[in-house]
Amino acid sequence: MPEQASNYIIALCGKGGVGKTSIGAAIVKLLLTDPENRVLAIDADPAVGLATALGVSVAKTVDDIRNDLIKRIKAGEAKDKAEVLASLDYEMFAAIAERRNLAFLAIGRPENEGCYCQVNHMLKDILVSMADNFDYVVIDGEAGIEQVNRRVMKTVTHLLLVSDASRKGLDVAKTILDVADRAVCYRQAGLVINRLYGDDEYKGLDIPAPLRCLGWIPEDRTVRLTDMAGNSLLDATDGPAMAAVRQCLAEMGIGFGQSNEIGRCLSAF
Repeated sequence: MPEQASNYIIALCGKGGVGKTSIGAAIVKLLLTDPENRVLAIDADPAVGLATALGVSVAKTVDDIRNDLIKRIKAGEAKDKAEVLASLDYEMFAAIAERRNLAFLAIGRPENEGCYCQVNHMLKDILVSMADNFDYVVIDGEAGIEQVNRRVMKTVTHLLLVSDASRKGLDVAKTILDVADRAVCYRQAGLVINRLYGDDEYKGLDIPAPLRCLGWIPEDRTVRLTDMAGNSLLDATDGPAMAAVRQCLAEMGIGFGQSNEIGRCLSAF
């Protein structure tokens, strides 16, 4: 059984279009209110929407670094492993964008075909080691947890499943949890329902077992207008959605005291 992480590693997953990125940005904003918190935001979605939501510019992604190295390997330029590791380590830290007490890293999209397992393992090991330097790591993932597991890190402390009110969104969240139970080491998993118009709408939902619902987030005009303008949520006025995200975090013991829930770790791929 791997050691439990000493920091909080929060991965957001769910069907596309349910608002994972906005919620991820809201979580980062809440964590940054304490200047002592060292926060690393990782955009594991190839669309790199979290960068816009946080107001940071991405000069280079992890996959840019990966693809450059693969080209060097093909050209016969990269031979010494120690030299390659030192170069990768330097390039990974150079790819981090910083704002206040926030560090940001985009994973990007792989372009080269073929198996370069050693390269992928080295990058993942550096990423895991890098995460150890932060108090909180927030990962905005694609639809499934497998992508976070394969390309970022297989151990997360908190798996946040995001859905809208649709049956499809809820079913996708349940499927992700089923996969996570076989593939990921995590302490807690919880569901957040996004963009509801009231408590009556929430009460009418049929949430599939064994999903544990942490709460719901209201449709928020401030968030919608910020998204439409392509502005950073960090600079936006806090609305009802932010208060709801704060409450959902509290339900998981994130940022408001250590949770007493016993961690769980299941076999990884």
